[in-house]
Amino acid sequence: MPRHVAIILDGNGRWAKSKGMPRNYGHVQGAKTVEVICEEAYRMGIQYLTVYAFSTENWNRPKEEVDALMKLLRNYMKTCLTTAKKNRMCVRVLGDKSGLDEDIRNRIQQLEESTKDNDGLHFQIALNYGGRDEIVRAVKKIVEKAEKGEASAADVTEEYLAKMLDTQGLPEPDLLIRTCNEQRISNFLLWQLAYTEFYFTPVPWPDFSKEELVKAVEAYNHRDRRYGRV
Repeated sequence: MPRHVAIILDGNGRWAKSKGMPRNYGHVQGAKTVEVICEEAYRMGIQYLTVYAFSTENWNRPKEEVDALMKLLRNYMKTCLTTAKKNRMCVRVLGDKSGLDEDIRNRIQQLEESTKDNDGLHFQIALNYGGRDEIVRAVKKIVEKAEKGEASAADVTEEYLAKMLDTQGLPEPDLLIRTCNEQRISNFLLWQLAYTEFYFTPVPWPDFSKEELVKAVEAYNHRDRRYGRV
C-alpha cells in the first residue's frame, strides 16, 4: 500500500459539459468525490492523501468560474471540518494563502488548528498552489535567513530546502494519480514528485470511485521502484 497518494483532480468541467450542465456542477460533484475518496483511502491503509484543488494558474479562468470555485471552497471548508471531526482527519492546506480572501484564510486556520492533533488520514489540500511558486517562496525564506545571519551557503542542502517547502514534515508521494486522461503534472509538487510513480486514468474526477482507487494501487504494486539504483 502506498503511504502517500497525490491526486490531480481533473475533468470536473468536461464531465459536467458532457451532461449538458454548467462547469460549476462538475466542481460541486468533484468536491463530493473528494469526501468519498478520503474515507476509502483511509480504510485501505493510505496514510497521506494530497489533492490539487486550485492552482496559481487557475486564476486565469473566467471570473464567473473562479468566483463559483471560491464560493464552493468556502462551503467545503465547513463540510471538511465536520468530516475531519468524524473521521479524525488531520487537514493541512498547501499553497500561498496570502492570495486568498481573508474569510477563506480564517476558515483554513480554523480547520488546520482544530484538526492538527487528529490521528486519522493526513489530508492535504493544495490551494492557490504552484510548484514553481512554492520553490520561489522557499528560496526567499532562505535568502531572508541569510540576510539575518541565520543561514549560509553551506547550510543549503536538499534536506534544508525541503524544510522550507509547504510540505515540510510530509513524506514524498509514492503514487500520483491524474484523472480524465491528461498526462502531465501541471506545476504540481515539482520537488516532491522526483521519484513518484505516475498513474493516468481516462475516468473524470466526479466518476472516480473506490474501485478506480484500487486499480491505481494495484498498478502501483506492479512497479519496480529503484530510485536510480540497478
